[in-house]
Amino acid sequence: MDRKSKIAYVVAVLTTLLGVGLDQLTKYLVVLKIPFHGEIPVIPGFFNLVFIRNKGAAFGFLSGSQHGFAPTLFLILTVVATIFVVYLLYRNIRESWSVTLSISLILGGAVGNLVDRIRSGSVVDFLDVYVKATHWPSFNLADSFITVGGILLLAKLLFSPRTFLGSSAPK
Repeated sequence: MDRKSKIAYVVAVLTTLLGVGLDQLTKYLVVLKIPFHGEIPVIPGFFNLVFIRNKGAAFGFLSGSQHGFAPTLFLILTVVATIFVVYLLYRNIRESWSVTLSISLILGGAVGNLVDRIRSGSVVDFLDVYVKATHWPSFNLADSFITVGGILLLAKLLFSPRTFLGSSAPK
């Protein structure tokens, strides 16, 4: 393995582990310090720390589903998505540092939420952003890593066309 490949793998592993570690640490602290459905105002009128359990997808999507199969479905979808992200990382790890970093952020977030789903069938969400009575659905660091990684990857694909996913993009 050449030096560039080794560095890419180290960046991927460290970014992924850091993402999972930070996500799980913050969730642990939330569960430890904030009562279920409790809130701690951080920036009044804009941002609270809260403690909720999300049985749905990212940002609370379908969290209120009354179907008993929903947690199992989301667990299966999370496993499939995680496997797909590992495949993307494997196929593109030498593409560029930005591709490696963005896919590793997505992977770290996916694994962080997967750990929660396996452990309890739900994901701990604790970041509550709002303006007056209008709240964005609560989320966590894993959701943030997935979102930031996705935006970085999209920007790379849109503004720096190169070979990606084994096919040539127009130059």
